[in-house]
Amino acid sequence: MEAELDFWSFVELANRRLATEYGFRHQLATEVLLTLNRASDLVTYDLEAAVHRPRGRSWSAFRLLFVVWLAGPMDPSAAARLTGMSRAAVSNLVKTLVADGLLDRVPDERDGRSVRLSLTDAGHEEMVAVFREHNEREFGWTDALTETEQRILVMLLGKLITSRAGADTRRRR
Repeated sequence: MEAELDFWSFVELANRRLATEYGFRHQLATEVLLTLNRASDLVTYDLEAAVHRPRGRSWSAFRLLFVVWLAGPMDPSAAARLTGMSRAAVSNLVKTLVADGLLDRVPDERDGRSVRLSLTDAGHEEMVAVFREHNEREFGWTDALTETEQRILVMLLGKLITSRAGADTRRRR
């Protein structure tokens, strides 16, 4: 039977078994989150494999560079918050990106114990070049939806994210 399953038939099977054999009531919630995770994994893997890995970068490195590129110089804690990564993950990435000449890590003028991250000229040039290809790939993913559908999806995902903001949601630190 497992050879005959694809993602959608697995979701159907999981929902049926969860309800009938185990008595779980929230099958639609399971379906929504399985689908959300699957879509996220597929898009992330595709962007990393097609755009970032060929350039010697990881998805995490791209996210960090992207945030610093567009938001400007910031402390590592802000970078962690904006990328959704842990502070430790940002710290480890910073070492590599500084060594690669893409990021500068300088003492904060206001607080000598803190540092500020900023793009180097080489980092800026790389982000402009890589994002051109990245953005075309993003368009390839979203082109299946009309502009209205894209805005609705963003609105719905935003609602999903913000509805859990005050709850006991676990976050990376």
